[in-house]
Amino acid sequence: MAATSQFTRSFTSVSLSPTALYHFPNSPSCLSFVSNKLYSHKTSSRRVSSIRKHGAFKIHAMTASFGSRLEETVKKTITDNPVVVYSKTWCSYSSEVKSLFNRLGVQPLVVELDQMGAQGPQLQKVLERLTGQHTVPNVFIGGKHIGGCSETVKLHRKGELEALLEEAKSA
Repeated sequence: MAATSQFTRSFTSVSLSPTALYHFPNSPSCLSFVSNKLYSHKTSSRRVSSIRKHGAFKIHAMTASFGSRLEETVKKTITDNPVVVYSKTWCSYSSEVKSLFNRLGVQPLVVELDQMGAQGPQLQKVLERLTGQHTVPNVFIGGKHIGGCSETVKLHRKGELEALLEEAKSA
């Protein structure tokens, strides 16, 4: 009997018999598949040559592909929207930035990472790769990374935030 598995963690490697791998593109996770043989193991040089020789699949290629698609989605979101805030609902710094934009009459696209299930942490890792910032809020104006709460508030205090917002709105 086949077992259904969904992966949300990264494994060193996972190998499957090529005849037992079925990918469900419309499933909630791009790594959903049915397999009657699933092996998780540490990769050694002996094991790698065994994988090459016997034609087993390694999931790393799928996760890299998923990460690339997620990165492209983030880039498209940032360029298609004048103001984007990647946030978490419980974060006071995120709340401060959202409140600042509200007071300025700006309605940013807010992406609540903690409301996205397993995709939230993956998205946060993509943001860290793109910006070097691993915290929220992660603010983008006019397609440019502004920073977090401190940087956004500092720009506002210096009178530079409004100019950036006007420029992004007119672009």
